[in-house]
Amino acid sequence: MTVAAVVLTAVAVWLWTGPDPATARLRWAERRHPHSHRSRSLRTRFTAGSRPSKRVAAWQAASIELCQGLAAELAAGRTAGEALARAVSVADFPDSVALRPLVAAARDGGDIPAALLAAAPEKGGEAFRELAACWRVSLTTGAALSVLVDRVAASLREAQAHRQDLAAQLAGPRATARLLAFLPALALLMAAGLGMSPLGFLLGGPAGLGCLAAGLALDGCGLWWTHRLVTRVRHA
Repeated sequence: MTVAAVVLTAVAVWLWTGPDPATARLRWAERRHPHSHRSRSLRTRFTAGSRPSKRVAAWQAASIELCQGLAAELAAGRTAGEALARAVSVADFPDSVALRPLVAAARDGGDIPAALLAAAPEKGGEAFRELAACWRVSLTTGAALSVLVDRVAASLREAQAHRQDLAAQLAGPRATARLLAFLPALALLMAAGLGMSPLGFLLGGPAGLGCLAAGLALDGCGLWWTHRLVTRVRHA
């Protein structure tokens, strides 16, 4: 039962620190069919949902570069289409191939707002949607596009700073939850090292077995609840 207690605690810790269900299913499918069409489709479907999503963070960081570069090109006196094409080519996007239609529309005088919306990923593409709105407002009202882009860039920088601050604040609760998850197993080992017999009580009767089951259940529930709270705060 000592092994069982350690195993159950390890499972609870894995639920907190391990991959999310989408990533786990993707890895399982790739192990079974590494070159199958289903494995490739799962990768496409779940890449953006990994925890934490590095791809989304890369899109968000590159979007800030795009807005700053676009504002600088417009301030230098370039036309809107030329400025956008140059800014896109300089920004380090994770998928530059998906932005080729946008660059073509910018250089050829196409429908840039529609191209921005088409190039925007589902997650991490907020800047593209905001730029498309700015472009329409500028075309409709004649407002200075550079001013609108500057405001979008400022809002994106504030949002990024907020995400970084939130991640730093949540690092403490996550580390505490990981530490608390190991304490039950550590307590058993320390008690055994001091010459006590905690297993004699835990396995000696219904009361001990009940305490063992309740302790493991509470430990797992505590990890699950903390993870749920952190996830809700992170996505609020």
